[in-house]
Amino acid sequence: MSIAQAGLNPVRAVLANGVRVIAKQARVTPAVTIHVAVHGGTVADPPGLPGVAYFLSRMIDRGTASLTADQIAESLESRGVSLAVNVTKHSLSLVSTCLVEDFTDVLGIVADCLMHPVFPEAEIVTRRGEMITFIRQDDDNPAAVAMNGLMELLYGNGHPYGWPTRGTVASAGQIGRAELIDFHSRRATPASTVIAIVGDVDPAAATGACADAFGVWPSGPPTPVALPEPAPSSSRRGRVLPMMSKAQADITYGFTSIRRHDPEYYAYWLMNNIFGQYSLGGRLGDNIRERQGMAYYIMSALDATVIAGPLVVRAGVATTNVERAIAAIDDEVRTLAAEGPTEKELRESKQYLIGSLPRTLETNLGIAGFLQTAEFFGLGLDYDQRLPSLLQAVTRDDVHAAARRTLDPSRATVVVAGPYDRTPA
Repeated sequence: MSIAQAGLNPVRAVLANGVRVIAKQARVTPAVTIHVAVHGGTVADPPGLPGVAYFLSRMIDRGTASLTADQIAESLESRGVSLAVNVTKHSLSLVSTCLVEDFTDVLGIVADCLMHPVFPEAEIVTRRGEMITFIRQDDDNPAAVAMNGLMELLYGNGHPYGWPTRGTVASAGQIGRAELIDFHSRRATPASTVIAIVGDVDPAAATGACADAFGVWPSGPPTPVALPEPAPSSSRRGRVLPMMSKAQADITYGFTSIRRHDPEYYAYWLMNNIFGQYSLGGRLGDNIRERQGMAYYIMSALDATVIAGPLVVRAGVATTNVERAIAAIDDEVRTLAAEGPTEKELRESKQYLIGSLPRTLETNLGIAGFLQTAEFFGLGLDYDQRLPSLLQAVTRDDVHAAARRTLDPSRATVVVAGPYDRTPA
């Protein structure tokens, strides 16, 4: 019987200092995935100084009070493992998969990196240079420029969702050791930390190891982050960001949608799957890419989160097809809002999403990520078992109502970046 059939049935514990531990024993391989998440990502960047969380993610494993960056790297490499550090809007994560016999040692290294980083000046200089290189690469990438422009228009440059994840060249130059220490002290606290342990280790032993590694961390609440709800657009907005030396134009087209805790979330999830993610890109891909041949790629993505998140269409097109592609997206938006999905689309999308769950839970890493998401949104330890029925309960009318609520070309926000210099209609 597979994990998906039996249910994950993880064990959850809260350490004395507030660190949460979620452990799932999986004996398929003699390995363990350690996924530590701190709930405080780029939304916690100081106003006017975007990029601090991203900078921290580049520095967190570059030396601690007891280990240099080289010692950390050598200790991990000698065990044949690596440490992946990532940052999103709402979390900073440290992830490593190791053999069972190395579990406690690797967990100790991860804990040391999170709790006791020292941010050496030489490493700051090196990482700042890398960070500026990445920012300049983004600034030279029409897809990244279009997406950053859309988020700024949807949320405003005073809202954390409207700031570029990596910051700017100017902000990177202003971030130093003091800013990293301040951000770390405010955001990296036991109460904001969740550890998912998945693999061939008993849950009680995993919890005990986490207590040994993280139990000495002094407790303290994280600083709250103010996240105002965005005002829904009442009119169509457009922006062109000319990049005349590029070979293609990238279009972003979007709306603010709903919060993850909105009861309509599952209807929106199915709507987006039908609209731009099902099969080769749902209705958008079938029409604009496959039948009309106007786009190199086209897709939609829904990011429902703690506030009303974006629903975004992204497309890469030849410059000559910009107006036609935007008009075709308008048509698909208008049609789905007016008519809703077909029963066939709804049935096949449910089958696809429910059928993809076992694939998500095939690996320790996939399970750990699923458990982190469930914990962040408070979905419960049995969420994997309830999810199929939550999707099955959605009706065609529910999806149609979701489409009517959000999809309206007259309220769309459209950004074009690339060799194009006319304001989109």
